[in-house]
Amino acid sequence: MERTFSMIKPDAVAAGHAGAILALLEKEGFRIVGLRMLRITRAQAEGFYAVHRERPFFQSLVTFMTEGPVIALALEREDAVKKLREVMGATNPANAAEGTVRKLYAESIERNAIHGSDAPETAAVELGYFFSAADLLLA
Repeated sequence: MERTFSMIKPDAVAAGHAGAILALLEKEGFRIVGLRMLRITRAQAEGFYAVHRERPFFQSLVTFMTEGPVIALALEREDAVKKLREVMGATNPANAAEGTVRKLYAESIERNAIHGSDAPETAAVELGYFFSAADLLLA
């Protein structure tokens, strides 16, 4: 079993799509081992997306991610990182496969409904950003 991190972004939460996204993730075999709804601060968003600090979209991404509540998720299943990337769909919803989260619920390339870790190493860091070991189900 592998764990990964995901976040339902403010656009999807505000539009009332969080429940449908959670149901889709469970239907795809993910077990939710941690869940937290929160409104991240600007400092948290800047830290979480620090890898993009030099990119032209960084400030708008930080502003977007702090505009409303998000749902942070710890997910588990075999090959979780790879499978989550498939279930999320392409970053640009126009290029996302039918039935993926982004095809169904994303508004645009920036307002794209969901975040998911891109590698097991990234997942470990991102999980630690929002969850302590005590927050996560062990079995």
